[in-house]
Amino acid sequence: MKSTLLAILLATGFAAHAQAAPAAPDLDLRITYYSRVLTPEGVTRESRYDEKMLRRPGHVWVERVLAPATDAHAGHDHGARAPANKKVAHEHKHFNPVLIPRHVILEKDTVRVEYIDAHDKVVVSIPKVEFENVNFDGSWENSYYLLDPKQVAAMPLSKQASTVPGARWREVQKNGNFQRVLWDEQKQIPLMIESGDLANTFYRRVDVKQEPLSKGQPWSNLKNFAQREYSDYLD
Repeated sequence: MKSTLLAILLATGFAAHAQAAPAAPDLDLRITYYSRVLTPEGVTRESRYDEKMLRRPGHVWVERVLAPATDAHAGHDHGARAPANKKVAHEHKHFNPVLIPRHVILEKDTVRVEYIDAHDKVVVSIPKVEFENVNFDGSWENSYYLLDPKQVAAMPLSKQASTVPGARWREVQKNGNFQRVLWDEQKQIPLMIESGDLANTFYRRVDVKQEPLSKGQPWSNLKNFAQREYSDYLD
């Protein structure tokens, strides 16, 4: 969806007029993702899932909301447990970035990504060359704001009225595709993102709701966690 917005902006020539965004506040969010696709065979496929997101200076934490009966470690076969300084023979490990919370860090203008497995007390570092394999585009702005504020500011204001104080709709339409964003200027976050085509063969929607700020930060107490590399999980 983010790449769709960028492509439309570039095609319409708006991206060059973007301006820097103001400082953004801390946020705890509940994000709902919905998509609908009509296949050439006439079959409509829908999907929906939720994520929780924490936004703090230099940190973004995202974790999938799983069903109560879901075992987040069902896809992990770690073999027999052993002391930290002793390897298990023939240990076979699997890494599922969907089931483990993602921690994105900005340090000295450099973006780092790690996954924090609280169950096994492991921090998995992701090198830049592997970002694509964990579905991360490498953009701090897309992580921190969900959409790059410069790209949003470059979108023309929509005629659609907003019922949310301080939030305005922006819209781009090009070659039969559209993108609409309800952007909260004060919180610097989209409240809704819609994209699709005028033929109604695909439609995507993201709904963002604010939740009370949590006192704790899940990345703040990792000193007893083992450090691993993404390569440790490759066959």
